[in-house]
Amino acid sequence: MSSRNRPVNVIRGDGNPGRAWGVPSGSVDEFAELLNRAASAASEFRATLPERPVAPTADFDALHKGFGGPLQDEPLPPREVLEELVKAADGGLVASAGPRYFGFVIGGSLPAAVAADVVASGWDQAAFNAVLSPAAAVAEECAGAWLKDLLGIPTTASVGFVTGAQAANTVGLAAGRHHVLAEIGWDVERDGLIGAPAVRIVANAERHATVDRSLRLLGFGTAGVEPVRTDANGAIEVADLERVLGDGVRGPTIVCLQAGNVNTGACDDLRGSCEIAHRYGAWAHVDGAFGLWAAASPPRAHLVDGVELADSWGCDGHKWLNVPYDSGFVFCARPEVHVRAASYTAAYLVGSGSQPGPSDLVLESSRRARGFATWAALRQLGRNGVADLVERCCLLAQRFAEGLSDGGAHIANDVVLNQVLVDFGDDARTDRVIDGVQRDGTCWMGGTTWRGRRLMRISVSNWSTTDADVDRSIEAILRIAKQE
Repeated sequence: MSSRNRPVNVIRGDGNPGRAWGVPSGSVDEFAELLNRAASAASEFRATLPERPVAPTADFDALHKGFGGPLQDEPLPPREVLEELVKAADGGLVASAGPRYFGFVIGGSLPAAVAADVVASGWDQAAFNAVLSPAAAVAEECAGAWLKDLLGIPTTASVGFVTGAQAANTVGLAAGRHHVLAEIGWDVERDGLIGAPAVRIVANAERHATVDRSLRLLGFGTAGVEPVRTDANGAIEVADLERVLGDGVRGPTIVCLQAGNVNTGACDDLRGSCEIAHRYGAWAHVDGAFGLWAAASPPRAHLVDGVELADSWGCDGHKWLNVPYDSGFVFCARPEVHVRAASYTAAYLVGSGSQPGPSDLVLESSRRARGFATWAALRQLGRNGVADLVERCCLLAQRFAEGLSDGGAHIANDVVLNQVLVDFGDDARTDRVIDGVQRDGTCWMGGTTWRGRRLMRISVSNWSTTDADVDRSIEAILRIAKQE
C-alpha cells in the first residue's frame, strides 16, 4: 500500500497526538522557541524597512518555486516549516509597513499593536460573544468607547469590530436598509427585498467603490444610485443634495456621504448634508475609511464638523490608526437597529440572543479577537498621540506637494488631509514616472484617474514616516521625472 493511501495513526508511540503532526503540544519550551523564532523573523524584517527596497524583488515564478511543488505525505517539524515560510516569502514581501510606502492608504502597524496581535494569535480566542471570550468582548467594548470619543461619534452608538471599510459600509448600510423599510412597515430581514417598497440610494458622485459593492451585496444594485454633484476637490455640493432629494419621490431613502475622498482627501459637509437628509426622512451613512480620523486632530476637526449627526459610520483601523490588517469599525446611532440588521441566534450558541455581543454587530461568527490590537494601539498613542499622528501625516503630505511643485510637477488637488495628486504634464508621462518610481524602490506610490486625468496618488499614513523620508522620496520622484 502506498504511503498516500495508508491509514494515518493519529496517536503514535508516546500517546501524544501532537507528535503525530509534528506539533510540540507536549513541550512548552519547544513552543516558546518556535514563537521566539517567529518573533525574531518578524522583527528582523521590520528592522530592514528603513533601507529595504520598497517594491518586491522576486517575480511570481521565483515565488512559486519557493511556495509550490506537491504537498508532502508526512508531517514536518514546525521549526522547519517556519524557516521554509520565511525563506520563500522574503523576495515577495512589499515594504508597505515602512516609512516610504505611499500607495493606497496604508499605515505600518504600531509596535504595541503588533505585539498585541501576536499575543492574540497565541491566545486563539473566538470573539463571538462574552461566553467564548470575556476578555475579547470587554476589550472591544472599551476600545470602542475610546474610538467614539476620538472620532466625535455619540457615546450611545454601537460599535462593531469588522475587517475593514468594506465590511463597515456593508453593515452600516444594512442597518440603514432595515430602518428605512421598518419605518414603513416592511421587515426586510424576514421578507427580503422581493416585493418590498423601493429604497432610494442617494450618494456622492465620487463615493468609494466599496459603497457600490455594499449596495450590490445588499440587493440594491448600482444602476439606480442617484449621484450628487461634487465641488472642485470632490466634496459633495450640499445644494445639489437638496435638489436630488427634492426632485425624487418621497419614500425610504439612504444617503451615502464620505469623509476622505479616495483621491483628494476632501470631506463632505457632514453637518449640512445630514440635516438635509434627515429633513427628507433619510438615513445618513458616512464612509469615513480614513477621513473620520480628522476628528482626532484639532487643526483638522473642522473637516468633519457635524459627524455626530449621521446615523451610521464606517472607518478603518489598519489605515491611519496603524494597527495590523483585518481591522475596521462600524458605528450605528441606533444600536437596536444595528443588532436587528446584523445578528442571528441558534439554539446551540450559548449566550446568544440575550445581551448583544461582539458578533451581533458584524457579519462574522468565527472571528478573531481583533480588538486587542486596537486597544493596544490606542493605549500606546493616547489622545495626544493619535492627534499628532494624524496632523503629522497631513503636514508631510503638504511637504510632498510643496516639494514636487517646486520641482516642476503640478499638484492637482487641494491638499486638505493626507492625499496628494500629482500631474507630470500628460497621462503617458505620468504613468511612466509612476512605473519608474515603483521600479526604483526608493518609495512606492500608485496611480489613479481623476477628472479624466492620469495622476500619481500619494497617501501619507505611516506613523514612522519622517521629513527625511519625504525629502528622499521627492528627490527620487523628480530624478525619475527628468528622465521621462
